[in-house]
Amino acid sequence: MCGIVGIIGVEPVADRLVDALRRLEYRGYDSAGIATITADGLDRRRAEGKLNNLAGKLANDPLAGTIGIGHTRWATHGGATETNAHPHIAGKVAVVHNGIIENFKDLLQDLARDGYFPQSQTDTESVALWVTRELDRGAAPRQAVANTLPKLRGTFGLVFLFDGDDKLLIAARQGSPLAIGHGQTEMYLGSDAFALAPFTNQITYLDEGDWAIVTPGKAEIFDFDGNPVQRIRQTSSASAALADKGNHRHFMAKEIYEQPETISHTLAHYVDLSEEKVALREDLPFDFAKLSRLTITACGTAFYAGLVAKYWFERYARLAVDVDVASEFRYREPPLADNGLTLVISQSGETADTLAALRYAAKSGQHIAALVNVQESTIARESHVVFPTLCGPEIGVASTKAFTAQLTALASLAIAAGQARGTISASEAHTLVRALVELPSAVSEVLRHEKSIEGIARHLARASDVLYLGRGQMFPLALEGALKLKEISYIHAEGYAAGELKHGPIALVNEEMPVVVVAPSDDLMEKTLSNMHEVSARGGKIILITDAEGRAQAGDGISDIIEMPRVHPFVAPILSSIPVQLLAYHTAVFMGTDVDQPRNLAKSVTVE
Repeated sequence: MCGIVGIIGVEPVADRLVDALRRLEYRGYDSAGIATITADGLDRRRAEGKLNNLAGKLANDPLAGTIGIGHTRWATHGGATETNAHPHIAGKVAVVHNGIIENFKDLLQDLARDGYFPQSQTDTESVALWVTRELDRGAAPRQAVANTLPKLRGTFGLVFLFDGDDKLLIAARQGSPLAIGHGQTEMYLGSDAFALAPFTNQITYLDEGDWAIVTPGKAEIFDFDGNPVQRIRQTSSASAALADKGNHRHFMAKEIYEQPETISHTLAHYVDLSEEKVALREDLPFDFAKLSRLTITACGTAFYAGLVAKYWFERYARLAVDVDVASEFRYREPPLADNGLTLVISQSGETADTLAALRYAAKSGQHIAALVNVQESTIARESHVVFPTLCGPEIGVASTKAFTAQLTALASLAIAAGQARGTISASEAHTLVRALVELPSAVSEVLRHEKSIEGIARHLARASDVLYLGRGQMFPLALEGALKLKEISYIHAEGYAAGELKHGPIALVNEEMPVVVVAPSDDLMEKTLSNMHEVSARGGKIILITDAEGRAQAGDGISDIIEMPRVHPFVAPILSSIPVQLLAYHTAVFMGTDVDQPRNLAKSVTVE
C-alpha cells in the first residue's frame, strides 16, 4: 500500500514530508519522492529504494517551498525506477497516486492525439497529463480535476499540486483511503492518519467517491456526483499507536474498506500491470511445469483460501491438489509425492500447526513455499520461497483483507502455473489477469452498498442458527461466511456444499432458519437455484448473494438479495468475500459483541 502525504504550510515542508513518509514505511515501498512549489515553479526530488536515499538527495540538493506532496511507491505499472517514482509532473500539475488506473492505456491513446505523451511507464502519469490538457484548454485547477475524475476507471487516492498556487491541494478518493488534517495555520493530507500525527490530531476522513479542495484553514468536500457534502471532523488517536481506526467504528470495518487498496498492492507484486501478465520472480526453486502434485495446508480462514485455490490450480493448471487442515496434516502422516510442492498459508507466519506441517513436508523432501503477510516470520524463514501478501498489519482477529490478499496471490500463482504447464493460452491468461486488474474497482462498488447489507444483518442478528450454501468455488466461501459469523457474532452457523443440502442439513430448515446462498451467475447457478427452491418450500428465509443476472434468474421466494457487480467467474470468490464479511460484521455490531477481539480467540495461534 503506497503512502501519500501533503502539506500546505507556512514554513519549508520538504523535511516534514519525508518525516511523514517515514511513518508510512510499514506499508511497504520501493521508491519515494516529494514535490514542492519553489520560486522557480514546481520542483521535485525522487529516488529508488528507501527513504534514506531520498533524504540523501535532499541533503545534497535541498528543496524549498511551503507547500508540497510526497509519496512512497510500491511499483505497479513500470519498474522501481526514479523515472517511475512519484510525484509525476506534467506541465503545471504534480500528482501522487495510490491504486490502479485500469483504463490508463485508453487515456494515453486519447491524449496522444493532442500531442500529450508520458515520460514514464506508470498508469499515474495518464492522470497528470489529462489534468494538464484540461488546464491548457483554459480550465481552472478545480474544474480541471472535476473534469478528469469521471474519466478514471479503477481505484485511486490522488493529491494534486498546481504550479503558481502555493495555497491549494486537491485530493480525491475512490477505493484508497485519504484523510485531511486540520492545523492551526496549516492543512495536511495523508493516506493514513498516522502520517499526520506529528502535525495534528484533528482529522476529516474522505468517504468513498469524495474529492476535496484544500486551502489554508478550509476543506471543501464534494461527493462522487459533485455535490458539496459535510464530513465529520474528529480527534484521531493515531499519535498514540501505529494502528488507528480512522472514521470506522472497528478495525475490522477499516480493514474491510482497505481491500481495494490491499488487493491492488498484492496484485502489483505478482502481475506486470502494464503488460497485464503474471510476472513471478525468476529464481523459483521449482518448476510448475514439472510438479507432480501440490499440497496446500493452513488453518482457519487461510485453509478456506487454500480450498478456493484448489479449484483454480486444478481447473486452469491441471495440477492435482490436496488441501489439508494443518492441525491434522502431520498426524495423518500422509505420503507426499516426489517432486511435489507444499504450500503453507498463514497471515502471521507463526501459526504453530502450520509451521509443524511445513516441517513435516520439508522432512519428506517437498519443495516448500510460504504464502504469508509477515516476511520475517518463522514460516517464511524456514521455506524455500516466500510469496508475500503485502496487505499491511491486520488488527482485527477475524481475517478480512488478509484473506482477499491470499486469494489474489493464489489466483496469480494459478495463472502462472497454467501458463508454465501449457494448460492455458496466452490469450486465456490475459483474460484472467484482466479480471484481476478490474477487481479492486468491483470491490469498491460492493462497499458502496454497505447500507443495504447492514439492513439485512439487522434481521440476521435475530437468528440462533444460520446455514451458508455454495457450489464449486463458492463452497469455500460458504464455509468462510459461516466461520466469520461464528467468530464475531457468536451465532451458530454452518457452511455446506449446496449439493449436500438433501444429505442432512435440510432437516434443519424451517421458518426461523436464515439460509445464506453465495451464488454469482455461472454454469452452476441453475443447480443452486434448485437447492434454493427446496429451502423456500420449507419456509426457510434465503439471503442470496449474487449479481444482476443471478438476481433475474432467482425469481421469487428470496427474502433478501445482496447484489454484486458481474465479474469473470475466476475472481468471483474474491469479490464474494466482501458481502460475506460485511454481513458478519454488521450482524456482530447489532449483537453488541467485541468485533475486533471476539471472546476466546487470538490473532495468531502460536501453540497447538
